[in-house]
Amino acid sequence: MKQLVLGSKSPRRQQLIKELGYNVEVRTIDVEEIYPDTLNPTEVPEFLAKLKAAPLKSTLIQDEILVTSDTIVLLDGNIIGKPKNHTEAIETLKMLSGNTHAVITGVNLCSLKKEISFSTKTEVQFSILSDEDIQHYVSKYNPIDKAGSYGIQEWIGYIGVKGIIGCYYNVMGLPLHDLNKALKNFD
Repeated sequence: MKQLVLGSKSPRRQQLIKELGYNVEVRTIDVEEIYPDTLNPTEVPEFLAKLKAAPLKSTLIQDEILVTSDTIVLLDGNIIGKPKNHTEAIETLKMLSGNTHAVITGVNLCSLKKEISFSTKTEVQFSILSDEDIQHYVSKYNPIDKAGSYGIQEWIGYIGVKGIIGCYYNVMGLPLHDLNKALKNFD
């Protein structure tokens, strides 16, 4: 069996990839997540996944497959990043309230011999969130490390997500169905 190397510090991604049943080692090098302004927003996650892979490629040995990824939230064609503080998280959730947004995760797989990348998109529809619900979520769950200021697997997902079209796990940060398929076809 191939050894997977996950290039991510995200505990959610680590948990999700382990659930696929592969042997997984976490290996990370911090990379400044900068992309060209001319890039179409839908191409940003795949670009950043490749960027995260670049410094880790030289650490690979035979039979290792490196998995890197990046997730963005798109609302009205604009990328909604990770909030810098609670105020930004509250503002973001107010923007998402009552609207449908896209969550796009770019994934890059590489070994000593091969490299592929792909993106997965999921549409998420939020119901209208009260100010009290938003305040409660931000203060209790501190979503500062999450694109779009929320985790679908947390309380806000239970009460606020009206529906999704696509992969639930993609919204958590790793499109497991597409990733598993790509890993099986990687050789």
